[in-house]
Amino acid sequence: MSYFSIRSVSKTYGNQKALKSFSTELKKGDILAIVGESGSGKSTLLRIMAGLEVQTSGEVWLGDKKIENPKEKLVAGYDEIKLIHQDYALFPNSTVEENISRPLLSFDEKYTRNRVEELISLLRLGELRDKLPRQLSGGQQQKVAIAKAMSVEPEILLLDEPFSSLDSIQTRNIMDELKEVFTALGTTVILVTHDLDDALRLTDDLLILKNGKIIQRGNSKDLCLSPKSKYVAELFSSINRIKTKGQDYIRPVDVKLRTRNGILAHVTDVIFLLHFNSLKVKIKETGEIWEVDDPDRKYQKGDRVYLTWEQGKVLSLKS
Repeated sequence: MSYFSIRSVSKTYGNQKALKSFSTELKKGDILAIVGESGSGKSTLLRIMAGLEVQTSGEVWLGDKKIENPKEKLVAGYDEIKLIHQDYALFPNSTVEENISRPLLSFDEKYTRNRVEELISLLRLGELRDKLPRQLSGGQQQKVAIAKAMSVEPEILLLDEPFSSLDSIQTRNIMDELKEVFTALGTTVILVTHDLDDALRLTDDLLILKNGKIIQRGNSKDLCLSPKSKYVAELFSSINRIKTKGQDYIRPVDVKLRTRNGILAHVTDVIFLLHFNSLKVKIKETGEIWEVDDPDRKYQKGDRVYLTWEQGKVLSLKS
């Protein structure tokens, strides 16, 4: 049964359509990642979901409650839906513990104490509880911001590119922790990001957004093996166009390297990666540059190589 529902939501700024009839549904406890490039409408969509932005058309529902926008509600926003940005929004002169408890000032004292302790424990902030925000790393500040938002036990947590200012190691560590926390609490979460790797660390439920329109929704395996467009395919890896086959493409991992029999090419560059070498090869007949994987690290710059692939691995894509 649908728990959080976005129904045919559109948003237009003048002549520009930021969102085009966006619809999706989540069950309670679902974690969804919306992946799209800058300007695809991700942040606008989250603000509409939170009741902080007026949509041009469409509705948002949480259970049987319609989420009203600022034109329909005197004080915009809902405690049941919390939106977290990358700017943290922490009180600079309050400790970690005080920041987390700040939204609970009007709550019962015992509940406040128990809730704050629960979040400090779950997010492993115990050693930081008496520190000020300026004494924390970016990743630690983001964890405090998330704990603060979760203090009032929101039904929905919306994350707007929350880790874009963190380095890859910080992001990896905090995402692993948050996945445990969200799962343990049964929190319904929507993350928007331009980074597929970030999305996959949190969930395998992906929605691809481009130019305000849903391109595809599914799990990572389905989207990787059966992409509906070139854009979706390229989120997972580079692809090589097979010029003799119109809009057919092949992934670097699916190209087989041979010493004879196939399409003749020469290696122009070799890049060492953790599990394989990535080769740039120039196809003799067309002059095209392809990227192919060399898992055996066999070939060097200048080597002759023949390329083959299985027909079942070819992707026929729309642009």
